[in-house]
Amino acid sequence: MTPIWDKLNRRAGAAADRPLLTLFEDAGRARDFSVTLENLHFDYAKTNIDTDTRADLIALAEAAGVAARRDAMFAGETINWTEGRAVLHTALRNLDGGPVMVDGQDVMPGVRDTLARMRDYADAVRGSDITDVVNIGIGGSDLGPAMAVAALAPYHDGPRCHFVSNVDGAHIADTLRGLDARTTLVIVASKTFTTIETMTNARTAKAWMTDHGGDPARQFAALSTAGDKTAQFGIDPARVFGFEDWVGGRYSMWGPIGLSLMIAIGPGAFDAFLRGGQAMDRHFRAADPQENMPMLLALVGIWHNQVLGHATRAVLPYDQRLRMLPDYLQQLEMESNGKSVRMDGTDAAHHTGPVVWGAAGTNGQHAFYQLIHQGTRVVPCEFLVAANGHEPDLAHHHQLLLSNCLAQSEALMRGRSLDEARQRMAAKGLDGEELERQARHRVFPGNRPSTTLIYPLLDPFTLGQIIALYEHRVFVEGVILDINSYDQWGVELGKELATSLQPIVEGNEPPSDKDGSTAALVDYILKHRS
Repeated sequence: MTPIWDKLNRRAGAAADRPLLTLFEDAGRARDFSVTLENLHFDYAKTNIDTDTRADLIALAEAAGVAARRDAMFAGETINWTEGRAVLHTALRNLDGGPVMVDGQDVMPGVRDTLARMRDYADAVRGSDITDVVNIGIGGSDLGPAMAVAALAPYHDGPRCHFVSNVDGAHIADTLRGLDARTTLVIVASKTFTTIETMTNARTAKAWMTDHGGDPARQFAALSTAGDKTAQFGIDPARVFGFEDWVGGRYSMWGPIGLSLMIAIGPGAFDAFLRGGQAMDRHFRAADPQENMPMLLALVGIWHNQVLGHATRAVLPYDQRLRMLPDYLQQLEMESNGKSVRMDGTDAAHHTGPVVWGAAGTNGQHAFYQLIHQGTRVVPCEFLVAANGHEPDLAHHHQLLLSNCLAQSEALMRGRSLDEARQRMAAKGLDGEELERQARHRVFPGNRPSTTLIYPLLDPFTLGQIIALYEHRVFVEGVILDINSYDQWGVELGKELATSLQPIVEGNEPPSDKDGSTAALVDYILKHRS
């Protein structure tokens, strides 16, 4: 434990007894604890971070070498040390920047060439008889584009887009049902073209297309670097779009993995999405820590999770079209920072990534907000909302949405005291023991922290800003915790065991080397197989 961590832990004790509302006795609190980048405004005034705590958190980031590691990332140096790779998803949105070097080679000509090919292909698809696009992928090859396509629905002017990820046959069956095989394009997204869930679904889609009058030789595309395997599958190299190993799956929708999004909204709007990400990159590299939005978002996260010990964070977009954002951020954050070993192989000195969860408002208010308001655990909340909706004739809906979003963060902070609850019950005519009993059920502890990210309208540029903001937040937290945010060894063991279990579940091998529980479950499956 370093002196800075010790100092922050002492501050945590003092903060626990300080009502959040008292911080607003400073009239400049909202101004001083918020930051604006172009059209994006981040407010963290409703947290228990004061000026001194913020200074200590910034000192923590400086001591961890965040700035140096950030510069190394953008310079193409190897910062994913366990896999020996650079981390350069930022190069995919470097529309106006200079060269980006990896091992002495400028990668930008290749990035620009692939983007140009994507634009040409997207325009061709949008101008053809294709009515539907089915993107088959999993993890980063699915969550990113699926989230972005849903988020930017008002900008769709191309074919309808559908997404299949789960190996459960119900997913692809339900998706293909009702589609015309003759006017459907299937995009298979797998860097290695070996991901078992993706390839199983791809083969099923190919058989469906063949059986229903489509032409897989013309109606399949691939997002992959395995040209030999895509050729064996029958996909023309002209419809194969690859990306380098310095682009991780959960950071990949800025390039070929975003092809379905480009087809849905068009190359021009996709460029605006890239420019939003590029704007956040430039801000992250240039802004001072106290005005640096990704840095501050990360430091709020460190304060809540590692210092105060709040194990989860709720992502609460008050936007139905951002309903998949919590799922996307769940993978981005938990797969990136869900580690227990530091860079040097020693045990992590602190708890690492939090549990990320959430849902779109106002739906969540009628599901889990009861727990975040009156439960025994504090859940830091991250609200997102646009000042305007895309439906001007339904402006009254959006005003109600905004009222609810702002009310929830205020209620979490303000709470309701027992005395206030007693007054309410007395006004209803209660007295004595019944008044006291009913009042206690209506107490809200308050003092529960939240942040708010607000913007004029959810458009492609703004969505690009938001996604890049959260990517850099993950990076900063990972550097401070001294973990590698860019590998994901935790997914390997389950894959290996699934491979060994498949012939057992099929009934072709006995479960002789399995534990009693697994063997009994296999026995149940075999006995009840229809």
